[in-house]
Amino acid sequence: MHSKEHWEKVYSTKATDAVSWFQPHADLSLDLIRSTGASPDAGIIDVGGGASMLVDDLVAEGYSDLTVLDLSGAALQTARNRLGAQESKVRWIEDDITRVDLPANRYDIWHDRAVFHFLTDPADRAVYVRTVMRSVKPGGHVIVASFAEDGPLQCSGLPVMRYSPGELHDQFGGGFELLSHRKELHQTPAGAKQSFVYCYCRRVGS
Repeated sequence: MHSKEHWEKVYSTKATDAVSWFQPHADLSLDLIRSTGASPDAGIIDVGGGASMLVDDLVAEGYSDLTVLDLSGAALQTARNRLGAQESKVRWIEDDITRVDLPANRYDIWHDRAVFHFLTDPADRAVYVRTVMRSVKPGGHVIVASFAEDGPLQCSGLPVMRYSPGELHDQFGGGFELLSHRKELHQTPAGAKQSFVYCYCRRVGS
């Protein structure tokens, strides 16, 4: 996993809407979360959510059991400041996803648009998948996005992994039933186009 110092510097020196991954609204993520049919009190965690606007839209839609996890305290503080009084409706976790100890069978929905493609070490990916398996309820939903096979080779100056839908699902294995996959062509604030793939899975087993 890449250093906390790197991400603290990014979020301390760049405006939220200037980073390449910025979205005014995470429309595809919202669409996939809605498609789960989850109730407003469903437990939802946004991994690598940082300063993302997704939490704002989830709060606005009435979801009440929200968690945002990020390595960068500066990123989380940006989101908390933006939400104002509503920031108390969210649990904020400043930690490394490859080291954090999340509660077992806690979440109905796991969402990640920002972290998995940075895990270039297979050992880190294995830890990540074990964490998902442990902390997502059986029958819960997992939405993970990464750069697609025609996506960039680097992001924020760091190397990344790229996946086809099948390759991304294969990282998670038989414990996760692939329900659908979607492609997204993201336009960065600078006008570049980046290709993403989203896999939407159900956690199977007990």
